[in-house]
Amino acid sequence: MLRHQISMAVVAASLVVTPAHRAAADAGDVAAGVLLGVIGSAAVNSANKTKKKTYTSTKTKTVYKKPSISSAQRAQNREVQTSLNYFGFPAGTPDGVVGRNTRSAISQYQAHMGYPPTGQLTEYERTFLVSGYHRSIAGGATTAQMIAASPMGTRGLLKTYQQEAAGIAPTFATAAPVAPVVPQQQGARNTVIVVAPKQEAPAAVAPVEEPIIEAAVPAFGAGGLPNFMGASESVSLASHCNKVSLLTNTNGGFTTEAVMTDANFAMNEQFCLARTYAIAHGEELASKVQGFTKEQIAQQCEAFGPALKDQIAGMSLKPQSEVLQEVGAFVLQSGMSPAQLSGTARICLSVGYRTDNMDVALASALMLNALGEPVYGELMGHHLSQGFGAAKRPDLALAWYEGSLDAIAKGATPVFAPGQPERSGLIRKAAYQLGGGADGAALADPTAPKPVSLPTFSVEN
Repeated sequence: MLRHQISMAVVAASLVVTPAHRAAADAGDVAAGVLLGVIGSAAVNSANKTKKKTYTSTKTKTVYKKPSISSAQRAQNREVQTSLNYFGFPAGTPDGVVGRNTRSAISQYQAHMGYPPTGQLTEYERTFLVSGYHRSIAGGATTAQMIAASPMGTRGLLKTYQQEAAGIAPTFATAAPVAPVVPQQQGARNTVIVVAPKQEAPAAVAPVEEPIIEAAVPAFGAGGLPNFMGASESVSLASHCNKVSLLTNTNGGFTTEAVMTDANFAMNEQFCLARTYAIAHGEELASKVQGFTKEQIAQQCEAFGPALKDQIAGMSLKPQSEVLQEVGAFVLQSGMSPAQLSGTARICLSVGYRTDNMDVALASALMLNALGEPVYGELMGHHLSQGFGAAKRPDLALAWYEGSLDAIAKGATPVFAPGQPERSGLIRKAAYQLGGGADGAALADPTAPKPVSLPTFSVEN
């Protein structure tokens, strides 16, 4: 463009400086030159306009990738999950992925040990947990004895290791070497020094001078029935679940529906798992109760067992519908609101399992079921299937299992292991194998419920 302007200026200057005597002669030439200049200028302008500028653009594409877990970290997470499951903090399948179940189990472990329940392990907390697991596995028979001696089961091992690390001797192991019964002769009388908590029957003691046969036989009224077997010794569910937990860890995890070969053991695993969740949930609610200590709450909950003793006994004899009808009648006569009874029953359910009081646990579960939460019927099925706190009636247990599983299938929220939906299929399959789908027969009419004073706890949200 600049060159074109200079050319035009030169042409104009030539026009100005042309001599006058040549003006006429060169007029045609000038006109032709001007015309050619205009045409050339137009051609140059046209050429410049037709030129296109080329732009180069660079696009940047950002690809986001999910943070991958290294194989070493996954193995470490799997070890933590296995340790949590062993000590009774359900973390689910040890897959090496820290999800909701694992974080919940970590929080329970931290709360149990007195650490802040953040759901994330510090290095010390992780090391203590994992080393405790390996120590327990290596302990063999010694570990089994420690578990049986502790009321907290496998969780008690962690407390024991914590006390040992602090230089405190465990308190529950001091009475282990004491002989259970030591007979001594004093003059002409025989006495027995009982050291163990369970007293032996009088027949096992050396004969005394005075006959005791009549005193040992209870007095019966008209129509009474004799009882030569005495009171049956109750089996500890806590001790049973400790043994089941050991076998589960030995087998590498819980039995699944696809590989189930022993329906009874699979049901025992699910029973103990449900017990663990019930204890944890109730303890969480109890921590929000104002004005009561843990011991006071446990003492208050003892009223649940006697209050529903007739309904608990009826579980072993009557169909599910009749038992729930009786419990519903009791609830109506209790004078308490359903909300009060529901919250209190959840707390007392935890207390019953934690203290190994089957009457309190069953009464609480029955009340929750009658209050419109049929998912708790699974517990009655377990008790009847395995014979804890009730007669062993897998045929009657089937209806309780079905009521619970049907409620979950219709949208009810599971209360035990909610992150494991595959439990329903496993329990249904095992229940049918154990019970065969038999229905219980109705027996005598229910007795009139008696008004009993029940505890009530106000839970602060």
